[in-house]
Amino acid sequence: MEHEFFMNLAYQEALKAFDEGEVPVGAVIIKEGTVIGRGYNRIEALNDATAHAEIIAISAAASALSTWRLNECILYVTLEPCLMCLGAILQSRIETVVYGASDNRLGAIETYCYKEQAQQAYHRFPNITGYLMEEKCRTLVQSFFQKIRKKN
Repeated sequence: MEHEFFMNLAYQEALKAFDEGEVPVGAVIIKEGTVIGRGYNRIEALNDATAHAEIIAISAAASALSTWRLNECILYVTLEPCLMCLGAILQSRIETVVYGASDNRLGAIETYCYKEQAQQAYHRFPNITGYLMEEKCRTLVQSFFQKIRKKN
């Protein structure tokens, strides 16, 4: 039940991205049951290819804790993280990643698995729970791209 509560918060972040015309991905970071970081895709608004939901949430969490080490933190994200975000997750030492929908094109957690290479380099890999609220998260992304196609 707790996982679903926090994934719903990430989903609310994804809705913000949708409303702003961004790919609707949202993320929250939790430590000891408290939200310490949140973010949603802002690539277009910030003209920044690195402005993914996970990166923004990681930055906010690091500011909240006054450290880049996010040990014992859980990242909830509505879409499976890409390779760039996986790198940030590993670098920041996030303990657990819970994601909604898989990303068949860019997913780097389970779709394209870099676990063996990451463990070799970082000597760790986060605990993974996938497919939480999968249908709801996937439908939001699909509806966004349908809307874009209709516009074009």
